Amino acid sequence: MDFEALEAIRALKHRYLRGLDLKQWDVYGDTMCEDIVGRYGSPSGGLPAEFRGRDAIVDFMRNSLDGKNIITVHVANHPEITVDGDTATGSWLLEDTVIAADYGLLIRGAAYYNDTYRRENGVWRIATTGYERIYESSQSTGDLPGYTLTANRWAEFAVPR
Repeated sequence: MDFEALEAIRALKHRYLRGLDLKQWDVYGDTMCEDIVGRYGSPSGGLPAEFRGRDAIVDFMRNSLDGKNIITVHVANHPEITVDGDTATGSWLLEDTVIAADYGLLIRGAAYYNDTYRRENGVWRIATTGYERIYESSQSTGDLPGYTLTANRWAEFAVPR
């Protein structure tokens, strides 16, 4: 078993999600092969949608999330990874939360990611990625008694970094 590859792929997926959540678009984009295919599905986002190429995926996420006071948290667990030389497959349980603060909306969901990976010049990257929702729910933050957003990295009331 190629434990080094397994750990590199785990770190890759975590970096992909961290780059997305922190809106670090260069970090996020660097986790993907240039010719990646991404398939995402979300009723609230008007999806499913398919994107071809790193730039298309990064541009979509940047345009959907950047500067819009939208907070995302993506947690991936239960990886099942199979390595075969310079390629691999992986399945991950995703749980995500989206707070669209300006719209008073809280979205929660879960899905299973199915990925393929490719080692290019010694570096693992995501070659295909996508998920199908197990569930997604949304509710107005106004309907949550006592709901207060006390920290938001992207809001005007945020503490300067």
